[in-house]
Amino acid sequence: MKAIVYSNYGSPDVLKCEEVEKPTAGDDEVLIKVRAASVNPLDWHFMRGTPYFVRVKTGLRKPKTTRLGVDVAGQVEAVGRNVTQFKPGDEVFGSCRGAFAEYACTSESALVMKPSNVTFEQAASVPVAAFTALQGLRDKGHIQPGQKVLINGAAGGVGTFAVQIAKWFGADVTGVCSTRNVDMVRSIGADQVVDYTQEDFTKSEQRYDLILDSVGNHSLLACRRVLNPKGIYIAVGGPSGRWMIGPLARAIIALVLSRFVSQNLVMVLARRSKGDLTIMRELMEAGKVTPVIDRRYRLSEVPEAIRYLEEGHARGKVVITLEYDNKT
Repeated sequence: MKAIVYSNYGSPDVLKCEEVEKPTAGDDEVLIKVRAASVNPLDWHFMRGTPYFVRVKTGLRKPKTTRLGVDVAGQVEAVGRNVTQFKPGDEVFGSCRGAFAEYACTSESALVMKPSNVTFEQAASVPVAAFTALQGLRDKGHIQPGQKVLINGAAGGVGTFAVQIAKWFGADVTGVCSTRNVDMVRSIGADQVVDYTQEDFTKSEQRYDLILDSVGNHSLLACRRVLNPKGIYIAVGGPSGRWMIGPLARAIIALVLSRFVSQNLVMVLARRSKGDLTIMRELMEAGKVTPVIDRRYRLSEVPEAIRYLEEGHARGKVVITLEYDNKT
């Protein structure tokens, strides 16, 4: 089968589309015929081996795991002997290792059934970005109906899910994005949209109960200014380099500040959850959440897809689509 592999850290040029051995499902695993996958910042951090502390897990000099891709959607090809929830032919989506390939294996607990009203591409867009948005708003932000919520980076992968999830919770949502994305952000449910090329939300007179920030382009002090006295600021990622000093410093400042002010300043790191994946399936099935897709690439074009995502201007999600002829 074809798969994206890499043996050294570096730019997207280290990624190669090669023939590799087709995986076999273990006793508790499901073998998926991949129909679509999506690209996340996580993928380029693993590819580049930055920030450097990720290499403690991925390998100090060279990657221990030579495959990329986490978000996946496809059809069940085979199941292990202990698997009870799925059978060959089922359409599923969830998380795996090595999603940028024609076939991938993952545990039964990492998958749920794909809604019939959602495409494979849309389903593959969900896991990492939606987990981040949902767990940030619900678990860190304790979001409540009627609250005023601001999403900074509302047109991005996490942001497009955050806007829709916040609306589902009954919040009054303000999205921050560029001029070209104003109409799109409004179309997915934002009650107000701030064009950051025309207005700085941190200088507004409006106050918010909750800010989910997936950009990190304003200081914590500036963001605190537009938070209510008991408001919560949630940081998702942010500017980074080889040592990722920026986000680490931001996390430390947030921790220290939270001890001295009434506002709560926190960071969110998404975790895989079958329960949350089930929630997202139900929201999509009910038409409450619709994944936004920016660009589609073929498997051989994964390097170009990651290069585009790294530029920081993706509108929603970037997906990898796998096409098969009738013989496969």
